Amino acid sequence: MTPSESSVIRRVAMEPLYLHHLRSVLGVKAVKRIAMHEPLTSLYAVIGIQFVRGTPETEIWRALDGASTLHRFAGKWIIAVDDDIDPQNADALFWAMSPQHDLLVVPHKHPGHGPRGPRDEGETAAVLINATLKGTYAPVALPKRELMEQAKLIRERLGLPPLKPESHLGYWPAELERQARMAVASDYFALGRETGNQRRNDVAMNAPVERGDTGDEE
Repeated sequence: MTPSESSVIRRVAMEPLYLHHLRSVLGVKAVKRIAMHEPLTSLYAVIGIQFVRGTPETEIWRALDGASTLHRFAGKWIIAVDDDIDPQNADALFWAMSPQHDLLVVPHKHPGHGPRGPRDEGETAAVLINATLKGTYAPVALPKRELMEQAKLIRERLGLPPLKPESHLGYWPAELERQARMAVASDYFALGRETGNQRRNDVAMNAPVERGDTGDEE
């Protein structure tokens, strides 16, 4: 049962092999990292592909197709994510996976490792998922990384169980950075006045925002 000595050896060999195939053979330069999920799945079931943010969808799907066909036995779930998602973190992968039109099932996959199923003479399939963001979204509500790292040091100094800060997920523009610094400095009232001035009375709460519907006058 993985992880084991043999699966670690395979992972050290296969992840660079996939990365070389996608970046150098297929020429998908936007691929940053390959992560093959090791616990229980023996590397072959789940493959995460991390891309530079803003990669064209044609390149993402070329890489997904290329990863699905490199080995007949590997890749039952192949998931493309942005560079703010750690492809080795299963929780992060599941968080990013909310496909609707961005899922493709590829049939006639070799069963590979493990027993063959009773249907279709043991054939299986691959599921390709483009879980990259299709627009700009607010970040996940986590503290800033520097604050989490400071909290980690305090916990270690107090002898509490160690923590590992999570990476930020989502878009973090300069304006949100400025507002975060105001909150850290306890400028709550000034920040509240700013956000209060941005309220609109002509739009119901939780109404979908149409493209270009920012409320700004020409």
